[in-house]
Amino acid sequence: MKADEKKVGEGVKFERIRRITGYLVGTTDRFNNGKKAEERDRVKHDASKQVEEA
Repeated sequence: MKADEKKVGEGVKFERIRRITGYLVGTTDRFNNGKKAEERDRVKHDASKQVEEA
C-alpha cells in the first residue's frame, strides 16, 4: 500500500452497535449477569480481516 492511500473506513468515527439477545446496544453496562455471560461466551469475528481479504 502506498503512503498516500487510505484503508476503507479510516478516519470515520462511529459507535459500536451490537445485537445481543435481540437488543441493539452500544454498551452492556445495564445487562444482568446472564446477558453478560451470553455476550462473553459468543464467538467473536474480526471484521478488519474480512475487509483486508476482500
